[in-house]
Amino acid sequence: MVRRACCEYSKWCPILKKLILIGGGGHCKSCIDVIEQTGQYEIIGILDKQERLLQFVLGYKIIGTDDCIESLVTDGYEFLVTIGQIKSPKLKESLFNKLKICNANIATIISPRAYVSKYARVDEGTIIMHDVLVNANAHIGKNCIINTKALIEHDAIIGNHCHISTAAIINGGAEIKHGSFFGSNATSKEYVVSSEVGFIKAGTVYKGLKNV
Repeated sequence: MVRRACCEYSKWCPILKKLILIGGGGHCKSCIDVIEQTGQYEIIGILDKQERLLQFVLGYKIIGTDDCIESLVTDGYEFLVTIGQIKSPKLKESLFNKLKICNANIATIISPRAYVSKYARVDEGTIIMHDVLVNANAHIGKNCIINTKALIEHDAIIGNHCHISTAAIINGGAEIKHGSFFGSNATSKEYVVSSEVGFIKAGTVYKGLKNV
């Protein structure tokens, strides 16, 4: 049985958006928890590798592979890429691009336990996890993971397909470029710029590229 994020017997229960997740690993579990907390979505199922078909992730069934995306788009579902990202954004990015080619509706998920300034911008396909802070005039790109307890300060720019990991701090005006991974408890200096597909180790103080 597919679980729902609010009581299906309540006459006040809102109509939930129907959501397909792509990727059924560890990061997917964290995403499910956030999605359920929003109370906005009914998770229909998960797409993953062929050999994992009919397995379950936190009670949600793996119903197909990414080859099913096109047919599911025509059924009107929304989608979210729930693959984690450490060494490379390539798989996560390629799945997002496949959704775009198929004209899919791509969800943007913000935990009710996060704070996102009304002056900030969060683009499609991004998930803002529990206890994240996103301050004024920050811009977070497409298909990003802003993980638990991360801080994105004022005027910071996070490019598309980035992963800002747990308890990381992106200080004011910093720019983390396309496809980058910013490790747990790492801290950027203010107004620094990263390389594209950068890799910033956990626990470091990031001072940006030289000669920027």
